[in-house]
Amino acid sequence: MSRRAVVVGAGLAGMLAAAVLADAGVEHVVVLDRDDLPDGPRRRRGLPQGRHAHLLMAGGLAAMEEIVPGVSLRKRLLAAGAHEISLSSGMLARTPEGWLRRWRREGPVMLTCTRALVDWTVRSAVLEHTAVEVREAAVVGLTGSPGRVRGVRVSGPDGEADLDADLVVDASGRGTRIVPWLERLGLSGVRTRTVDSGLVNASRLYRVPAGAERFPLTIVQADPYVSRPGRSAMVMPVEGDRWLVSCGGTRGGEPPADPEGFLRYTLGLPDPIVGRLVSGAEPLTDVHLSRSTSNVRHYLDKVPHWPEGLVVLGDALGTFNPAYGQGMSVAAFGARVLGRELDRADRLDAPGLARRVLRGAARPVDAAWAMAVGQDVLYPATRGGRPGLADRAVTAYTRRMTRAATGSFAAASAIWDVTSMRTSPARMFHPSAVLAALAGPPLPPLSGPPLTPGERRVLAGLDRAGV
Repeated sequence: MSRRAVVVGAGLAGMLAAAVLADAGVEHVVVLDRDDLPDGPRRRRGLPQGRHAHLLMAGGLAAMEEIVPGVSLRKRLLAAGAHEISLSSGMLARTPEGWLRRWRREGPVMLTCTRALVDWTVRSAVLEHTAVEVREAAVVGLTGSPGRVRGVRVSGPDGEADLDADLVVDASGRGTRIVPWLERLGLSGVRTRTVDSGLVNASRLYRVPAGAERFPLTIVQADPYVSRPGRSAMVMPVEGDRWLVSCGGTRGGEPPADPEGFLRYTLGLPDPIVGRLVSGAEPLTDVHLSRSTSNVRHYLDKVPHWPEGLVVLGDALGTFNPAYGQGMSVAAFGARVLGRELDRADRLDAPGLARRVLRGAARPVDAAWAMAVGQDVLYPATRGGRPGLADRAVTAYTRRMTRAATGSFAAASAIWDVTSMRTSPARMFHPSAVLAALAGPPLPPLSGPPLTPGERRVLAGLDRAGV
């Protein structure tokens, strides 16, 4: 396989797509991005959620390891200061049904670090091990016809120019212009759905206090079942001996940007543990807000006549409320679909290749969409959807499963497998999971977070709030 492929967007989805294209033998892979990309793990304008908490789930990391040749991304991330967190024992999690227990038995793991570190690690690994070329350029449209895309139109200091390609991959993220680009080619009628809970994220970096280096990831989850705005907070260890503290509030319960209000917000949650922890920690940054959080699904896979030569992946196909930690993994799953379809094809312009990739990439998007929207529609001020009968039935079962998970390892395992994106949501309906949900928790509910004696001392030593 030879010729040229153009990837729009040098974020996670774009670089993973570039890696599979290069691995498939495409001679010339060009990645275009409007940003001046940093030469290290630093934030950039094209990542609207870059300052906030990101969780790299086990399923997504496994897909990335499969895609990027000749390197262990896990080892690189850990060497750069990322943390490996066990879902079964390495975190404190208060759910709407109560605190989850910590078990001595093994469970899936996730990596925590800044989004900038993930993107930089993937981008540098791809560029080291492939001949992928990255250019700074603003893509303003597609070239070709309704039946076949022939390349992209870029805008530069000297005006606009066309860049021909046998395959174009739109991985331009949440800000994709794919729908108007298609309309200019003569393809209209793309259905788009937006479900917006009005979530506002507020995040701040702190120095990890001495003695708290091994304190577990701590999260107080939002409660979508009480007919009030959702409010949550998380303390997440990241590289550089720092805590990334993120609060999230849906419409009507948004966190504030001032430091005093930020602390009050964490202390006012159903459990004040996050506020107690950070009240004695040294802040390293201001509080940063983001409102780019809605769920948006472009149903491109439903277009009756899809053009050859055009693939859409990652957030350009579907975006999700970032509170659920799905976006990076879904991007990796889509790139993996592209790689598998390229392996089956004998050339980039093989008939039907683009449509097969699009339909394959849509499956993990739809699974993530169902999980995110199924919860977001429960918040009272959400725009774009209300819960139907099916939503209410799934909600009732999910609540029962979560309640069981507060004291049942079998129920907790089913939830971990799905949230870590190692398995599909069908895992929740496996006979063992159903039995666990029906039986309920065999152990009594916890009255507070499951802290070790050492962790209790750390928390007490940091608490300046007096709660």
